[in-house]
Amino acid sequence: MSDAAAIDRERYVSLATYRRDGREVATPVWIAGVDGLLYVVSFGEAGKVKRVRSTPRVRVAPCDARGAVTGAWQEAVARIVTDERTIERARAALREKYGWQFALLSFGSWLTGRSKRRAWIEVAL
Repeated sequence: MSDAAAIDRERYVSLATYRRDGREVATPVWIAGVDGLLYVVSFGEAGKVKRVRSTPRVRVAPCDARGAVTGAWQEAVARIVTDERTIERARAALREKYGWQFALLSFGSWLTGRSKRRAWIEVAL
């Protein structure tokens, strides 16, 4: 099993991004894999999105819902995705993996208008 497939099997993953001064910030996220790449959706103005735009270096590790790491960290590279076809595939993978919870999150984002300001992060291990 590839590293990406192993991470994709996890319910929650800690995504560690880096501030400009080099300090690490870890955040628990939902993540889903497509063709060996991993995808995360976030509010477009979230800190993790800004940090990925600043530096693509990230780390990922399995964690619980509160962010307590339960496995080994793996180095990775992230980027913000803007291609609509890639976003739709990532959305479908998250919908399949998280089911009604992702649907509820999406509905809430739509109600508040945040769905138009989402950012999609692609993670390559």
